[in-house]
Amino acid sequence: MQPPQDFNAPTRGVLDWLAGTLGRILVSVLIPLLTFGLLIVGFRWLRDAIPSSTAQKAIVSLVAIVWGVGGAALLYLVSNWFVERLPGVWMRRLQPFIFVGPAIAVLTWYLALPTVRTFWISLHDRTGKEFVGLANYVAVFTERDMLLSFRNNLLWIVFGATLTIVFGLLIAVLADRSRFENLAKGLIFMPMAISMVGAGVIWNFVYAVRDVSDPQIGLLNAIWVALGHEPQAWTAMLQPWNNLFLIVVMIWMQTGFAMVIFSAAIKGIPEDLLEAARVDGANEIQIFFRIMLPYIRGTIITVTTTVVIFSLKIFDVVWVMTGGQFGTHVIATQFFRQAFTNQNKGYAAAIAFILLLAVVPVMIYNLRQFREEEAF
Repeated sequence: MQPPQDFNAPTRGVLDWLAGTLGRILVSVLIPLLTFGLLIVGFRWLRDAIPSSTAQKAIVSLVAIVWGVGGAALLYLVSNWFVERLPGVWMRRLQPFIFVGPAIAVLTWYLALPTVRTFWISLHDRTGKEFVGLANYVAVFTERDMLLSFRNNLLWIVFGATLTIVFGLLIAVLADRSRFENLAKGLIFMPMAISMVGAGVIWNFVYAVRDVSDPQIGLLNAIWVALGHEPQAWTAMLQPWNNLFLIVVMIWMQTGFAMVIFSAAIKGIPEDLLEAARVDGANEIQIFFRIMLPYIRGTIITVTTTVVIFSLKIFDVVWVMTGGQFGTHVIATQFFRQAFTNQNKGYAAAIAFILLLAVVPVMIYNLRQFREEEAF
């Protein structure tokens, strides 16, 4: 005689499996959150519980580094260990987020949410309390000072970015054939080791205008006076010439960056290709324009977009050398002036959001070029 069949057994088996899987998923999520919470508590304790003397600050910094690096490693290890206990399907779904999730969380907290909040503030008045809609954006595109800043940023892109790319490419090609390649590249790249503020201070001395008898006259004015002319206030000249003297600083600093990237790309051109062109009768100018430039086209686009983004966000040089006076304001200095000098929160937020919108298309184009060149 056969025993009676239990028709509820399959259902109970499915429910038990589902409960076990959901339980493991919850544990896999809660344990990393708990570990992350312990890290935050530890950092807050370091900040609040330990006195702030100089010696103890060094100890706190050391402990914070160890706690942060070790805690991050522990967070990944614990999270990965629990996810690996899940069924195969859920493990494959959740494991990528163990490694990408913290980065996404940081970007969301420090980039996405502040961007949304900045846009929301830009829709309010100078106090951030009264809603004014798009009035700040209308003001940005109609006020004379902002239109002047847009023009100046365009000058930085047209002259600064263009000349940086041209000089970097020419130096990379010429230095590649020199016996003193390393020395030349080292000297040209050296300004990259200087901060933008330091570069602004250095070039303030170069452009300094003093009395002719003053030995502290700037280098450029010393040459100008030696040629029989009167000293000039180069950064306070008629527009847009004073902006061009500021742009020289960026060219001086960024040419080394462009040169190094272009030099690496040029060295990647197959030597057989160049030799074949020379055998076929091509001269060096034809080789440059018909072989080198097409071959490193992706690198040129990448460096160009990088320098253009840098030009759009330029701030330090202008603020250190002129403070935005004499018609040298750019978008970033206008944001700083409106936010911290005029205390106009809504207007400043609108300027910052417009600057972000100006940079984003260039970044997207840059990423697409990376993808096409299989750079990832």
